[in-house]
Amino acid sequence: MALIKCPECGKEVSNSALKCPNCGKQLRKAKRGFFGKIFLWLFYGFNIFMLWWMIGGISVSSDTIAATASDAERAGATIGAGLGLFMLVIIWVVGDIITGLLALVSRPKN
Repeated sequence: MALIKCPECGKEVSNSALKCPNCGKQLRKAKRGFFGKIFLWLFYGFNIFMLWWMIGGISVSSDTIAATASDAERAGATIGAGLGLFMLVIIWVVGDIITGLLALVSRPKN
C-alpha cells in the first residue's frame, strides 16, 4: 500500500482509497464488478434487441397489410399488428424494469 498526497488538503492517503478521509475529496471513481458489467451489458443488449424486433415487426406487418385483398383482411391484419405491437411494448417495459433494476443494484458504491 503506497501513500499519495491528497490534492485538496495535502494529507497522505492510501492509493487505494476512493475518498480522502480528512477532507472528503474524491480521489478516484469506483468501478463496476464483474456481475455489474454483465448486468449493464444485458440491459443495453436487451434494449437493442427489442428495438430491432419492433422495427422488424412493423416492417413485416406493413408488408402484410399492404398485400391483403379485401377490406376485411386489411382490418384483421391491422388489428393483429396493433395487438402484436402492444404485447411487444409490454414485454419491453417489463424486461427494461427487470434488467434496469439489476444494473442499478449492481452499480459501484462510492
